[in-house]
Amino acid sequence: MDVNLPIPTRRLGPGGPEVPLLALGSWNTWDRMEPAEAAALVRRAVEAGAAFFDVAFYNMGPHAENSRTDILFGDAIAAAGVRREQFTVCGKVWLWDPASRFRPQLEVSLQRARLDRFDTVVVGDYAEEPDVPALVREVSALVDDGLTGGWGINNWRIEHTLQAIEVARAEGLTPPTFAQLKYSVVRRSMAEGPHYGALFADGTLALQASDVLEGGILAGKLQPARKIGADMGGIRERIVALWPEVQRIAAGFSVTPTQLAIAFTLTHPATANVLLGVSRVAQLDENLAAVALAAAHGEAIRDAVAGLWLDTAVRADGAW
Repeated sequence: MDVNLPIPTRRLGPGGPEVPLLALGSWNTWDRMEPAEAAALVRRAVEAGAAFFDVAFYNMGPHAENSRTDILFGDAIAAAGVRREQFTVCGKVWLWDPASRFRPQLEVSLQRARLDRFDTVVVGDYAEEPDVPALVREVSALVDDGLTGGWGINNWRIEHTLQAIEVARAEGLTPPTFAQLKYSVVRRSMAEGPHYGALFADGTLALQASDVLEGGILAGKLQPARKIGADMGGIRERIVALWPEVQRIAAGFSVTPTQLAIAFTLTHPATANVLLGVSRVAQLDENLAAVALAAAHGEAIRDAVAGLWLDTAVRADGAW
């Protein structure tokens, strides 16, 4: 694929927006760049047709880290000089504190990122049993009021996702249209298991793949210095030990391990897009080439990496 051509788009679930196959995530991303680099990355993403940005205010539960990454993202958008209609933004609201309502969370997040609305939002992780009917009503009101165009879920247990869909249907509310799940050559149980698999197969939800490079480990950063995603199932040491095999397989396709890992996630028929922690223009260009790799060699890649699946013993319903 010519990285100078816009990449393809897919719909982010029924009624969701058309989104590019690659998306830029925000956790510990924008704070790893100088301002000029961040603005250049935004402009390159717009030029390549990959201007989907995952943005959040990390201030609750395990994310109570006083992060400025959303503020820095807003600065980058302003410095890049791009128009609001040239990019898509996915925000987040959190369930770590049951007393914290979604509207104030969203309003603060929008203000910090200098945005007027989110195109969609992810309702994030929870520690306690959620009140799903109340949650669906609350987030649906945000859609009705134009603060977001839709919503999805992030690593929920399958029974809560099914309940949310049913409540929305029964009450004529806006249902979730996608599931943001950990999905990679080493972590496949939720995305490819029977529970979410059924919702993907019948088109109820689209898949938004996250943690596809395991915090950089699958790109060769075997001892990440920054905070990365949770190690569900305790398989991270095994992932590090598997790195030489990842290198070997990638070399067989004459690509980088990063391109191999991204291309694999694009072979799932339900994948709408893949979240990537890109922090340099050169990284984005490397990642863009994975789209053509998946299109040309997707089936062969799935066969080649079959032995890398490590979380087979982890429950596929999200009940960690």
